[in-house]
Amino acid sequence: MINILDSETINKIAAGEVVERPSSVVKELVENSIDAGSTAITIEIKEGGISFIRITDNGCGIPKEDIPKAFLRHATSKIKSVEDLLSVSSLGFRGEALSSIASVSQVELITKTADDVSGYRYTCEGGTEGVCQEIGAPEGTTIVVRNLFYNTPVRRKFLKTASTEAGYVSSLVEHLALSHPDISFRFINNNQNKLHTSGNMNLLDIIYGVYGRDVARSLIKAEGKTQDIKLEGFIGTPAIVRGNRSYENYYINGRYIKSNVVTKAIEDAYKGFIMPHNYPFTALHFTIEPEIIDVNVHPQKMELRFSKNEAVYDFIYSTLVEALKKMDLAVKVRLENEGTSSKEPSLPENNKIMPQMNFKPESVKQASQMNTQAEGDKNVPQMRIQQEKAVPQPAKTGRLPEPFEIKRSQQMVKEDSVQFNVTKESDAKQINLFKDSFLNDTNKDNYRIIGQLFDTYWLVEYEDKFYIMDQHAAHEKIIYEELMERIKNSAPETQMIMPPVIIELNLREAQVLEENMDCFYKLGFEMESFGDKTYKITGVPANLPKLDYVHMFIDILDNLADEGGLGYELLAERVATMSCKAAIKGNNMITFEEAKELITRLMKAENPFNCPHGRPTLIVMTKYDIEKKFKRII
Repeated sequence: MINILDSETINKIAAGEVVERPSSVVKELVENSIDAGSTAITIEIKEGGISFIRITDNGCGIPKEDIPKAFLRHATSKIKSVEDLLSVSSLGFRGEALSSIASVSQVELITKTADDVSGYRYTCEGGTEGVCQEIGAPEGTTIVVRNLFYNTPVRRKFLKTASTEAGYVSSLVEHLALSHPDISFRFINNNQNKLHTSGNMNLLDIIYGVYGRDVARSLIKAEGKTQDIKLEGFIGTPAIVRGNRSYENYYINGRYIKSNVVTKAIEDAYKGFIMPHNYPFTALHFTIEPEIIDVNVHPQKMELRFSKNEAVYDFIYSTLVEALKKMDLAVKVRLENEGTSSKEPSLPENNKIMPQMNFKPESVKQASQMNTQAEGDKNVPQMRIQQEKAVPQPAKTGRLPEPFEIKRSQQMVKEDSVQFNVTKESDAKQINLFKDSFLNDTNKDNYRIIGQLFDTYWLVEYEDKFYIMDQHAAHEKIIYEELMERIKNSAPETQMIMPPVIIELNLREAQVLEENMDCFYKLGFEMESFGDKTYKITGVPANLPKLDYVHMFIDILDNLADEGGLGYELLAERVATMSCKAAIKGNNMITFEEAKELITRLMKAENPFNCPHGRPTLIVMTKYDIEKKFKRII
């Protein structure tokens, strides 16, 4: 049996496509205000917009006879026929916004046109029309939306917390302000002014107000033009990058939108300028001929298609690359005696190294590396070997014996590469070999460090086994477990820094930080509000080598904004990333004493055999395997 749906059900289905959350309501209503020719728009929300949204503009208003029509489905003043879709320039045109919003909330409309002596008040609750009353009002329109999804409790249940929903609205308002520098926007959240732009047409002023001084002073002007497309705006220098795409802003004919073509062109232009998995800052305005675009492909008008994808890509890519190449992008290096920048915390010397371990390559004076090569072979690896001694090394000098030379043939190199390539087939055997590992506190005096290979791997002999330890993976695991232990015991270790680091955030980031301040404390950060969206970092996680703590902080914040919260698993993932960045890297020569300290600390790990990302810290061979390889055993 086929049923004809009633208008109430139809509107609620449409609302499911258009009205996803409070920010969706704000988007639709503000876009209507923009289309009405407004020069000043105020957005006010309470409880994340779930209980209260008010949009006030100074636009043209709605005539009395059109007010009831505005709440009908597919009623719009933007288009008259299908042909108009080919050249639509307004932000809204579907005619679904007001009817969809009114079907799932309580709506009050107050409006006045320039020609009317007085204004009119109209109410609509759950799609049921109210009464239109004459009322005194200023020119323009005010729409109040109360109790969103009050009559669809299942939909309401899927909303996030009020603070998270407020964050979504904050991000939207920032995009709206950037997309229309000619309009003055005011955003009020729970009776607090959060953002106010002047509407003076100056995009740089808006970028400063939204993203702060550090971003605004690190921008490159970008502009270009073809027959169909005009581009103008700003892009960030490679120093302004984030761990997600939240700073990639671009607007097409005044509409904040997403396009795979535009995104790919932007990110490809930055290849070679920034590290992989980093994303640039952009605030770009495109003016594109309506004939080559189609925005009627998504209910929320967030996606866009081009009829000339390749031409659009080539134009954006070449314009941005040209802008980047014109700038002097050399990294400014601060000399040690030039004082300390507020962006880079000056840490005491004992906090730049792992306890009892100095991993700075220039400090290694106790052992030399032999550059030995087999005659006629320039590709033989370099190796450092410590000779076995029957007596302890002298304590006064702390010097290790000079390494002796090992000459290796090309065949030996090939044999080694085969033997040391731990394949999946050998994983089970490796696990069994570790059952009696030297990584046990009772065996701390029974193993012998032979030497370092390729400035990365340490060779260790224990009983009838031969171990190869990856110094980066081992150090990474040590840092990870120590940090997680602190978090578990709520005992973070913090190193205070002087001068403090001042960091400016946008509205969404500030909201996320306030929600997750406790997570940063658990990691060892100390910070406090420094006014508006600015924060002062006074302490950083202790016992880590010197890092770019600002980048680490922002990276964690970006991931929090993406995930909407920091559960234990996500926290562990962030700590693992932080540990990886802090750990001693490969191709970095360290001393034998430092290697021994690394092993001692690895012994204390709960799982010493894998780094937080699952890579092995050790591989092992038995004496039997080696002798069989040398054909001593047939």
